[in-house]
Amino acid sequence: MQRDFGLIDEMFGIVIRNDKSRGYYIAELDEMTDNYKELLLNFELLSSINTDSVLQKYVLAEHRQNAIRHELIAPLLKAIRKRNPIEFDYTLVRHNGKIVHKRLMPHFLKESQYRWYLIGYDTDGKLKSFGVDRISAINILEDTQFLRDEHIDIPALFRDSYGIWNNPEDPVEEIVLKYDSVDGVFVKTLPLHHSQQILSEDETGITVKLRLRITNDFVMELLSRSRSVEVVAPHTLRTRLYDTLRQAAERNKPIETECD
Repeated sequence: MQRDFGLIDEMFGIVIRNDKSRGYYIAELDEMTDNYKELLLNFELLSSINTDSVLQKYVLAEHRQNAIRHELIAPLLKAIRKRNPIEFDYTLVRHNGKIVHKRLMPHFLKESQYRWYLIGYDTDGKLKSFGVDRISAINILEDTQFLRDEHIDIPALFRDSYGIWNNPEDPVEEIVLKYDSVDGVFVKTLPLHHSQQILSEDETGITVKLRLRITNDFVMELLSRSRSVEVVAPHTLRTRLYDTLRQAAERNKPIETECD
């Protein structure tokens, strides 16, 4: 237990002590501890479910193989808290698996759509995100510390985006979508974005309005309900969905077979 307490202190800045009158108690909290609460809640639950835990009797986890790399979460959190730069190899999936070497000043971990992302300042001074599942050969430079940017507005980083993508150069646009009555129930009870507003609703379906940057993650979300979704505005998004679906239809058209 003492070794565990030492690790908790080292990683998260939580000092646990014990005395006869109080038993075990939290004596000190690091100034950054609150930033980890939401992350640790998800991580602890997932870790518990994935191990031989009593939670498996009551909680049904997603059956797909998730992309969380548990062995990297702890060292990455430690580097963030200790303000240590890190170096690692990173696989560029969209560039035929090309591997590049990166040096980063890590600031946050963020979860998005079953995946974890490391967010920090690259050597060009820009804030970037990297999929944890594509990080390898990590090296924490423990003898070096960087000056953490404490003025980052964390909620604002992704306020106008869907998912992990956040390019400030992309404009925030007004989007109007129509769904039929079936998909409309899901969109109403689980809004696509915090900006979602209901414009109209009847027995035939629902029309909603959002304001966000149109990213690839958002387009993929719309495609997941392509059975019913209609893009009313903007025209550029409607065209993008049309082109994507047309290409998909061409790739998946029925294969003709010869008849005897």
